Amino acid sequence: MNVELNVETPKTYRGVDALRVLSVRHWTDYTFSFTCERPASFRFRSGEFAMIGLPNGDKPLLRAYSIASPNWHEELEFYSIKVADGPLTSRLQNLAVGDHILIRPKPVGTLVHDALIAGKRLVLFSTGTGIAPFASIIRDPETYEKFETVVLTHTCREVAELDYGKHLFAEIQQDELLSEMVDGRLQLISTTTRENSEHMGRMTDWLRDGRFEAATGAALGAADDRVMICGSMAMLQDHKAICEARGMDEGSNSTPGAFVIEKAFVD
Repeated sequence: MNVELNVETPKTYRGVDALRVLSVRHWTDYTFSFTCERPASFRFRSGEFAMIGLPNGDKPLLRAYSIASPNWHEELEFYSIKVADGPLTSRLQNLAVGDHILIRPKPVGTLVHDALIAGKRLVLFSTGTGIAPFASIIRDPETYEKFETVVLTHTCREVAELDYGKHLFAEIQQDELLSEMVDGRLQLISTTTRENSEHMGRMTDWLRDGRFEAATGAALGAADDRVMICGSMAMLQDHKAICEARGMDEGSNSTPGAFVIEKAFVD
């Protein structure tokens, strides 16, 4: 539905849609996800982000959020951190079913298949809520048409923060249509950096000391691997350096390459 416009509505709200919230789930004290209506005319590529937010006086408060649902889904899903003093997230975390969020219906982003050259294995490196665009990618049939295998890594500080990714992976295995599409070609590696868990450490360390190769069956390489990276700025730069050191060129929508990173953040 469109934001209702009248003579008193600021022009800054024009072109912004209001979508009803359908579900909310709080995963930890720091993270939550929610789903909302999807306008019939809203089109996006799996892995893209949209500007979403809430009314804020004369101007809507909008931030970039990756769309976690795949492009074929009837609802839009978002996965977010909670920041006590964040201009948007301090309010967004209080959403309830029936509330409305605002969205600017012009999705964009570089974490898309169009920005990668052909390859055999797709490796998705994520930390924290950076897993959101990959929640979309791993449920997209195009992913398994383009790549033989897919590896999703998710690194967080504490074990509970890994629940979103683990739940998503389990959901795929249990879904009749999704499991048939994926057909055992998706691997999830979940690690922690602070709380003790089965798998510890940053993925950059795994790449350097051989643990990534041991876990996946092959070292990261330019010949067969294509990479998407989403996380903090420091994480992006560290993974980018490793990719470039292994002969990979960064891609974009206009010039596809061997790896891509997302630079959109929320607060």
